[in-house]
Amino acid sequence: MSFEIVSNITEIETITRGGAVRDLNHLRKQFGGVRWRKLKGIAKVRLANGRIRLAELRWYEAHGIGKKKIKIKTFVD
Repeated sequence: MSFEIVSNITEIETITRGGAVRDLNHLRKQFGGVRWRKLKGIAKVRLANGRIRLAELRWYEAHGIGKKKIKIKTFVD
């Protein structure tokens, strides 16, 4: 699904970190980094059809690398 984040991400929580991250080996091979975390948060997103909705997002993040593989988990509105 194609989308663009149009607001700040709020209510950020860590889901898992370190060795518990399921895609850890893939993330390290593709992006590098050592301490990966999986996070979730709420933000407004603009969908491909132009509609703006409030959604729960999930992504991976490592220090110095930033947010990678952002996806929409559910719509909150």
